[in-house]
Amino acid sequence: MRGLVLVLALGALPTVALAATATAATATVATAATAATAQAVGAPVAAPVSAPMPTDAVSSDANAKINPGDTAWMLASTALVLMMTIPGLALYYGGMVRKKNVLDTLAQSFIVTCLVSVLWYVIGYSLAFTNGNPWIGGLSRVFLHGMNKDTVTGLSLAVPESVYMTFQMTFAIITPALIAGSFAERMKFSALLWFMSLWLVFVYSPIAHWVWSADGWLSQLGALDFAGGTVVHLNAGVAGLVTALVLGKRKGYGKEAMPPHNLVLTVIGTALLWVGWFGFNAGSAVSAGGRAGMAMATTQIATAAAALAWMFAEWMARGKPSVLGMVSGAVAGLVAITPASGFVDPTGAFVIGIAGGVVCFWTATYMKNFFGYDDSLDAFGVHAIGGALGAILTGVFAVKAIGGTAGALEGNDYQVVKQLIDVGSVLGYDAVVTYIILKVVDAIVGLRVSEEDEVQGLDLSQHGEQVYE
Repeated sequence: MRGLVLVLALGALPTVALAATATAATATVATAATAATAQAVGAPVAAPVSAPMPTDAVSSDANAKINPGDTAWMLASTALVLMMTIPGLALYYGGMVRKKNVLDTLAQSFIVTCLVSVLWYVIGYSLAFTNGNPWIGGLSRVFLHGMNKDTVTGLSLAVPESVYMTFQMTFAIITPALIAGSFAERMKFSALLWFMSLWLVFVYSPIAHWVWSADGWLSQLGALDFAGGTVVHLNAGVAGLVTALVLGKRKGYGKEAMPPHNLVLTVIGTALLWVGWFGFNAGSAVSAGGRAGMAMATTQIATAAAALAWMFAEWMARGKPSVLGMVSGAVAGLVAITPASGFVDPTGAFVIGIAGGVVCFWTATYMKNFFGYDDSLDAFGVHAIGGALGAILTGVFAVKAIGGTAGALEGNDYQVVKQLIDVGSVLGYDAVVTYIILKVVDAIVGLRVSEEDEVQGLDLSQHGEQVYE
């Protein structure tokens, strides 16, 4: 019952956020005229009015020059972000489940990488990053039709479209893979394939278009999300919570101990995530310049601050600093700084990191226990809460000299309202459509493994294999 109350409360946020902007809509239009044309991943600081950035997904600008240095950095960043899912997230999640489910957990990250790569090529990229309307892109890049080695995107004229498309593919891969942390140890593998496919098309691609495409409505509003605080982390975490509530708790949850089977794997996975996150955040500048450097610096500072903040909070609350808490704090910091990394200075990053560590410690422990939902590996408590917190604080700490947009501390109080609209809209749409998708998949193949299969373990029941005899 408390889980249902939580979902209803979260679902009310879009209405609250939209109501808060009713008296300031006219000011938004005026402000947007001088803001960046697109707040998409990698969108450069706004160009002068006399030389606007192109708004088409594919540019026919004959003067576009592919920059070898920027391209090299984006190739490296793409590989780093892919590493975040395989093996980073796979090991991070794999170490936290029970030993009878470790192979299934690893398989989820691996097969999502394969599945999303194909779907992104077929339709996902086109729906997210071509011109359509404020809500969804078009079909001009279905099966990547028309893309060749010389085409570039309106979001970056300096790198080949093939590189930008693949970079965005790695973001599309890790987002649904994160969801699996909430429903670990109880979903059918067949249901996973159906759910992830539908979710990518009907949730991830539209929301990526809203925020990161030049004609997306949140981009036009001026909401800031440098590398995926709402598009990736809030999106995944909310979907995870809804899925966990629909599936129900693991058998024995709250009655028997379910400790991580191998924290060494989790620590290694966290380290890989941390290193890969430099491609995630600094790569989102889509150039090898000063903004990428600042994003790298803010990412490192916030992550370290969050790990320390979680550790000390847990130490004070429970008497001992756990290794799982330290690495969870680091991930919380990485999540919280993601939307802000290209907009804030190191001091802003330091504050965001501390806030992310403390708040996510509370939501992943006390709030989860109070409401009683089984968010197995804290995808909601860390990713949804950390992403939302970071997105809102971006509106406070954004520095105009860094990202082209001032935050509340520089006198632009309304930026916080824009960030609230971003958070509320993503949360509301994601929760509703995810629920519908789950019901459809349940009708097709069923969502949850049988009680017998769950007791046996998903490694054997779903794959006929096991790591430990």
